[in-house]
Amino acid sequence: MTIATPAGLTEAPRQQPLRLSWSQPEDLVAHAINAAAEEGRDLKPSGSLGSSGTPGSLGSLRNRWVKAGGSLVAAVTGATPESASTELRAVARELLRLIDELPLPTELAAAEPDDIDAIEHLAMGATGKGRERSDADTASDELYDRIHGAWLGRAAGCLLGKPVEKIPRHGIRLIAESTSNWPIASYFTEIGLDPAIAARFPWNRRSRPTSLIENIDGMPEDDDLNFPLIALDLLERRGRGFTTRDVAESWLANLPAGRVFTAERITYRNLLDGYEPELAGAVQNPFRDWIGAQIRTDVYGWVNPANPAAAARLAWQDARLSHRRNGVYGAMFVAAACASALVTSTVDEVLAEGLGVIPPRSRYAQAIRCGIELAHGPLGTDDALDALYAEYGQLHWVHVLNNAALLAFALVRGAGDFQATITLAVSGGWDTDSTGATAGSIAGALNGARDLPAKWIDPLKNRLSTSLPGYNHIGFDELANRTTLLARTGPTEHGLVQSGVTEHGMVQHGAAVHP
Repeated sequence: MTIATPAGLTEAPRQQPLRLSWSQPEDLVAHAINAAAEEGRDLKPSGSLGSSGTPGSLGSLRNRWVKAGGSLVAAVTGATPESASTELRAVARELLRLIDELPLPTELAAAEPDDIDAIEHLAMGATGKGRERSDADTASDELYDRIHGAWLGRAAGCLLGKPVEKIPRHGIRLIAESTSNWPIASYFTEIGLDPAIAARFPWNRRSRPTSLIENIDGMPEDDDLNFPLIALDLLERRGRGFTTRDVAESWLANLPAGRVFTAERITYRNLLDGYEPELAGAVQNPFRDWIGAQIRTDVYGWVNPANPAAAARLAWQDARLSHRRNGVYGAMFVAAACASALVTSTVDEVLAEGLGVIPPRSRYAQAIRCGIELAHGPLGTDDALDALYAEYGQLHWVHVLNNAALLAFALVRGAGDFQATITLAVSGGWDTDSTGATAGSIAGALNGARDLPAKWIDPLKNRLSTSLPGYNHIGFDELANRTTLLARTGPTEHGLVQSGVTEHGMVQHGAAVHP
């Protein structure tokens, strides 16, 4: 049917179809097939039928997708250039639903539970109490310095990785070598960069104007810093009793959908579609084992110094909104590691505390141990990274497992040295800004702000840019002060419940305000 243009209006010129990444059904199917294969969900012979008469194997679903005209090549950037037909999109929606129904192998389900009690039971000794805190743990000036170092380190590691995000490992090296910055010893620059290399490996287009040494003017906005701000706001408003629903409401009130990616964008869509927060991350979400939750949970460790189990529980409450299994374990691991990094002096202790809160037979724990073993082993850095890529190179660059292995490798091989740690994390490739941020957070906490090299910290200008209400251009010293206050006060009761805007400007709905 042709619809006439209303009188007085001209017909709009035809434009390219909107290709929104990480959300359109036809772009998700190949990712969903890959995720199901990684989990071993192909349990029945190809072509068999389930009890409901629907195809009963991953193989049969894969064949149906190809027969309908779909591609098995997962879109690396989250969206294919052309939109699908109405018919193909309908098939994609149905296949995503059927893939969700494929059962996990029994052994994997037992080794990788989602329930917090089952996780803690498998984690061998994670009781939810952690080490007893004392006044000495929280009252000293050293705690503030370490939390300040963690905030600064997270920003610096993220900033280093931003312009080379999505660039492969060998491309990062060619860029650095071309600009006399190999081994990496400073933020990236395009001054002196060979035009042929620049054309072959273009900078991340959003980060290039703000993240090269010649144009850095404070810390630019990044989701690796936005999510820690949301965590800080939740703790200030809701206390340690916040729920997954509180996390969801904060996202909807403060984060535009375009500011979230992969699993978070799927979850956002599902929340708008009426799914409850506890279920929103589990529906047609092939990115449940990706890195998104791992970048959100440092703050839960910083407010729980020496209490990794408590930090991990808070991380679980946040992470389960959008992730499952290894995606959640990454969030718990990082929170526990950050809690430990504030009070210990060695990377090995930090990693042991992180491993102590997650299931030991999970694929995430195996990835961390792989990185640790390679870092302690005899191989040089290049050969060790080759070994990591041989083990995990088939995964998408935003998956949690490959980045976890690289994180552990960089932390151990960096041995607490801030520059060595963040440059190893970034030069290893994959999700450079996220892994650089987490490596910088832990190394920054181990060193403290006073001992961080000026060449990495001064360009931050004690200023963080963000679109989150009330936080734009906030200083890292203020963030450290507020985080330290939460660490020193410990668990608190909820205040009065009201809606509106917090003292610091972030929108709240039905949120607690502490008197």
